[in-house]
Amino acid sequence: MGLNGHNPYARAMSETPEYDVAVVGGGPAGLTSALYTTRLGHDTVVVDRGGGRAAMMRDTHNVIGVTEHVSGNEFLQTGREQVESYGADFVRGFVSQIDETDGGFELTAGDDVVTTRKVVLATGFSDERPDPPLPRTGQGLHYCLHCDAYMFVDEPVYVMGTGEAAAHVAMIMLNFTDEVDVLTRGEDIEWSDETDAQLRAHPVDVIESEIDAMEKDDDGWLKAFEFESGERREYRGGFPMYGSDYNADLADQLGLERNDDGTIAVDDHGRTSVDGVSAVGDITPGHNQIPVALGEGAKAGIGLHYDLREFPRSPEAIEESGPVGADEVPAISAELMTTAVTHEGHAAGPREDVSDEPEPDAEQSTATDD
Repeated sequence: MGLNGHNPYARAMSETPEYDVAVVGGGPAGLTSALYTTRLGHDTVVVDRGGGRAAMMRDTHNVIGVTEHVSGNEFLQTGREQVESYGADFVRGFVSQIDETDGGFELTAGDDVVTTRKVVLATGFSDERPDPPLPRTGQGLHYCLHCDAYMFVDEPVYVMGTGEAAAHVAMIMLNFTDEVDVLTRGEDIEWSDETDAQLRAHPVDVIESEIDAMEKDDDGWLKAFEFESGERREYRGGFPMYGSDYNADLADQLGLERNDDGTIAVDDHGRTSVDGVSAVGDITPGHNQIPVALGEGAKAGIGLHYDLREFPRSPEAIEESGPVGADEVPAISAELMTTAVTHEGHAAGPREDVSDEPEPDAEQSTATDD
């Protein structure tokens, strides 16, 4: 249970709630966006169907402060609990429809409907998987070169694929080991003649025969492949390079501008071509890394705060409606205020003499981060 009394995944929404921000996707980027918008005083909901690329990680690499033995599911669960503790809501569901409304958006996830002023798409992509036989993900089958190359130093490695990416990743892996093969698995080579000449000038073997069988060690790690040609080659792991299937149905429903590679075009704070919609994480251009996703989520959350915050009120608005009244501040909602002042991270510790729905105090003030 969260501090605001919600069970995040059992929450049945019989009525349509109103939020400042709805984040679609509960991976590292989406959770970080929600963390920032919630802590910056904006009512936020995360709609997450579960799973995703981060959830598949057996171990977490390249994240300062997170040790190797933390699994992806553990990493995400800690993140969800952290975001919920600040007052964000969670809905377990798959958003199938998103529509623009007057002043916002309406999201449909099964029988649930969420209305919100702003949307963050953190829907990511799915790696295209080759046909079996294959080792288990994280035990010989790996999708992140920058995360996992380190574990294959001085070990035999394969790269699966027939395109430019496969050839170049094979050459890159020579920085870590002297045993690298490209496995085309009986398919025709698609990389260019120039790339072929470059690859042949490196100590990389191209194995054209299809895989017939696989061996694993007692711990379940890949040990070797046997090929239809009768050849047997030992490997500790490798990287399939068959491309990405972007989860961009919602982006297309909204008519967002997309790049040639299928990613959503965004500015430095994740804003897309449609006002009120941001995108973060693997669905946007850049390195598909947890630290990168965290940074993108943070910047998008800050950008949304700039767009949503009530104060400072503009000179034009002051001229039109007059000075800000003492009864208008602070701008944070009553629910988020209760959560904030009773949170363990509140100044000098949590306050205990707080009613469930406090009346805003005219003498309270909040600081803004410019």
